[in-house]
Amino acid sequence: MSGSAGKILSNMATLSVIATPIGNLEDLTFRALRVLKEASVVLCEDTRVTRRLLDHYEIKAQTISYHQHTGELKTAKIIALLREGKDLALVTDAGTPGISDPGARLVSAVRAELGGEVQVVSVPGPSALAAALSIAGDGFDRFLFLGFPPHKKGRMSMLKEIITSRYPSVLYESKHRIIRLLQELAAAAQDAGTELEVTVARELTKMHESLYYGKPLEIISTLQADPGAQKGEFVVLVRRK
Repeated sequence: MSGSAGKILSNMATLSVIATPIGNLEDLTFRALRVLKEASVVLCEDTRVTRRLLDHYEIKAQTISYHQHTGELKTAKIIALLREGKDLALVTDAGTPGISDPGARLVSAVRAELGGEVQVVSVPGPSALAAALSIAGDGFDRFLFLGFPPHKKGRMSMLKEIITSRYPSVLYESKHRIIRLLQELAAAAQDAGTELEVTVARELTKMHESLYYGKPLEIISTLQADPGAQKGEFVVLVRRK
């Protein structure tokens, strides 16, 4: 198998699933940069966000939006481009497409429609999940990844799953619900008669990157003492003591 970007099997079209920086633009890999420059079209969660990255590296590729609300007509257009032999790049706003991201749906649609006519290639790189685990310390060689918790239906079931899991859990949360999540974890632990050790990683790789350790209520106190600490994106790692 050749290691050249894009054409690893033949001259068939390629959908390259490309990880992009989660904050620091220097984290784009050399391979990702090359594949983005070679792509006929870059499929983006938000074209405005991706355009900033592309402009930074002087990449002139055409962009098309692909996100959670993309319908069948847009998906059919993307599949038609691949059928025409176009090499496409799929990116998300930050990190690796397909991880808590609608990119996985496109990969499945392409495989279902085109099968072996198209290559789907991973161009790995930044991931908030991997970044948080790399600085979490011992105990996370096995873990349960839950993505973003549901806002309403299923949220309590997820909390129960975290409390009862034999493995530590990792999840994402937004600035709008981080305090609520920590409060819910504290209440669920109390109801179960157990103690939780939590790590909250905020704004990984960015200027205001922060890491908080302790029990849920301790981290709540820290965050509430500094309103600025409640801004950004969060990775939450939870394990029973």
